[in-house]
Amino acid sequence: MAEIRVNLKKTEDKSYNIIIEEGVLKKIPEKLKEAGLGHKFAIITDSTVKTLYAEDLSEAITKTDIDNKIISFPAGEENKSREVKAWIEDQMLEDKFGRDSAVIALGGGVVGDIAGYVAASYTRGLPYVQIPTTLVACVDSSIGGKTAVDTPHGKNLIGAFYQPWAVFIDVNTLLTLNKKEIQEGLAEVIKYGVIKDAELFSFLEEKMDLVFSYDKAALTYIIKTGCEIKGHVVENDERESNLRKILNFGHTVGHAVENLSNYKISHGQAISIGMVAEGKLAVEMGIWNETELIQMTKLIEKAGLPTDIPDYMKVDQIIDAMVLDKKSRGGHIEMVLPNRIGDMATIDRGYGIKIEEAVIKKVI
Repeated sequence: MAEIRVNLKKTEDKSYNIIIEEGVLKKIPEKLKEAGLGHKFAIITDSTVKTLYAEDLSEAITKTDIDNKIISFPAGEENKSREVKAWIEDQMLEDKFGRDSAVIALGGGVVGDIAGYVAASYTRGLPYVQIPTTLVACVDSSIGGKTAVDTPHGKNLIGAFYQPWAVFIDVNTLLTLNKKEIQEGLAEVIKYGVIKDAELFSFLEEKMDLVFSYDKAALTYIIKTGCEIKGHVVENDERESNLRKILNFGHTVGHAVENLSNYKISHGQAISIGMVAEGKLAVEMGIWNETELIQMTKLIEKAGLPTDIPDYMKVDQIIDAMVLDKKSRGGHIEMVLPNRIGDMATIDRGYGIKIEEAVIKKVI
């Protein structure tokens, strides 16, 4: 027998900066030119953001003598699919994007996820930058390197961990959002308060009206705090072996609800429903106290988000969807549950807690 070992052990620095600055959108072309990130840029965006920001950004990049092309697909979660990813890649191939190219993900969470996945796989990996333009993308999906597409079997089941070169957040882009889009992001911000930051939770209880009035200082505070929390978690657990699981609070039930609604229930709405359902499970299991569950539920309602699973969804359907979820282990449903506001429970130092189906049926 012949046995040959291929030694590939190495240390790789994948660090990057998150720049939060009012007006930074106008500075990005020069920053990209100085960095020499790519000979040609694919600006991947959706039909909503194309006219808002992509066309101006493309023109500004062209003025720095960098070739670029806008690749836009119809807005909506239903388009975060393998088919749309393949279409984007075909557009890049037809336009002769090579290995010396780079990707710009310009838009909300759907754009960031699919563009990041394109960057991860096109010619086996291109550098990319995230330019989030929604609150949910600013505080969550643009950070951490999770890239993916949805399938009929579930959300984000096909993808890769692939970190961006940088994240540029311009609070001015949030001023074009409607109230519903602000609510979407608040679901994730409330989650951060529950899992890691009681002070942020209290800020939302007291100053929610500032967020809805588009106060730049309030928006900057919740974005900066959310980025700091997620950045710290990802630094310590990039590939979700333990600590990073806390970012999934509300997402096990939430993704099932989102999928069963055929994405008619938005991500933020589904996560708010999921946080309440998973909070109830935590109370039932004696992990969390009911007073704080009520406190969280009231804050979610204050944000104008739903708290109840729709009547047409049956518990067996929800369980089946959760078993297929990528967070399940060995066919067992796993969740992360609060211990108190600002802290998550552990069992044997692990954040992933197996939940018996009988308990789920009893509670939801």
